[in-house]
Amino acid sequence: MIDMNEVQSATETLARAFEEYKCVNDMRLAEIEGKGSGDVLLSDKLGRLDHAIDTLQDDLSRVKTAMRRPAMGRGEERGSDDGEESAYKGAFMRYLTKGLEPDYGLYAKDMSVISDPQGGFSVPAEISERIVSRQFDTTPMRQIATVMNISSDAVEMLRDTSEADAQWVSELGTRSDTDQGAIGRIRIPVHELFAQPKATQKLLDDSILNVEEWLVGRVADKFSRRENTAFVSGDGVGQPRGFLSYSTAATSDASRNWGVLEHVPTGADAAFTSSNPADALISLMNKLKAGYLPKATWLMPRSVVDMVRKFKESGTGAYIWQPSLQAGTPATLLGYPVILAEDMPTVASGSLSVAFGNFEEGYTIVDRKGLQSLRDPYTSAPFVKFRCSKRVGGDVVNFDAIKVLRFATA
Repeated sequence: MIDMNEVQSATETLARAFEEYKCVNDMRLAEIEGKGSGDVLLSDKLGRLDHAIDTLQDDLSRVKTAMRRPAMGRGEERGSDDGEESAYKGAFMRYLTKGLEPDYGLYAKDMSVISDPQGGFSVPAEISERIVSRQFDTTPMRQIATVMNISSDAVEMLRDTSEADAQWVSELGTRSDTDQGAIGRIRIPVHELFAQPKATQKLLDDSILNVEEWLVGRVADKFSRRENTAFVSGDGVGQPRGFLSYSTAATSDASRNWGVLEHVPTGADAAFTSSNPADALISLMNKLKAGYLPKATWLMPRSVVDMVRKFKESGTGAYIWQPSLQAGTPATLLGYPVILAEDMPTVASGSLSVAFGNFEEGYTIVDRKGLQSLRDPYTSAPFVKFRCSKRVGGDVVNFDAIKVLRFATA
């Protein structure tokens, strides 16, 4: 049960912490401007405030997760333990704990859902949904990208990225043929993601153990971490292809080849410029076409957030980062939400540590229907292994919708 008084208290504490942060940072900037260097004590205090703000922001994010997550309790609350679903779930749990053969009517129905059955038992809908929910909570890309469920080994889409030509002509002028544009194809294959948690049969027999919760937690953790890395930097060989695996160029959408992302340099190697560092972020934001802006978000690791929290607009002197003071709403940078993505690289020479874009338009994740679990009590006795697999893919589908910041002079 969420205590809204605690939520309000955390929100007010975060607001006070950021006000103090701005005061301390203003003093530090004044010291640098007046003396050429900042007070070490002020820098230390700013670091402590950074940590405090990060912690408070994380606490509010966890509240957001708890408020969004469906009830994990009794079936009567969710309406999923009635009739056939209850029998199906019971058969699945008996299969996990005891290895008992499921009811063959349910088993046949289960296997008919999967186009390439490999034996074993598919996870019931209730548990499967909870696994997807946990991936959603821990994988930033699933919050902002397009997610599709498919029943084949790949999804194919048409790509219309060229323009048809049109010309003005007089009443009696000659009408010549014009360029009609071209249609391309995008194909996103799925790849197998595999996890193999294990437990002793004695532990499974113990009625105190919540087998369902154990399985969900172990599998969700493994799957979410592997997916998160692949969606950001995967090379596409046996895994999804991440958006940072593509080459980049400092050229506009009109002149850049398809399949290349646009980058904006910070103007300094492995750093922001010392003078007006926020300008690079503003330039990156302005590179995105207006049609993509309403659903645009920032992706960056926490270490970069701690940097940009200190930045001000050169014209107004206003801080460009603002904390989230409402549960369920992320912090913002230049008015757009910031998603923490620790799989983004830390700042280094030439690193692409910040991304900005409409990832719903730019990146698509495809999930193969059916999460499977095979029970293996033989190969590692007295342990029982649970061979869990899922097939998932991902790739960039629109290279104009995602921009990246390059920590380099050009």
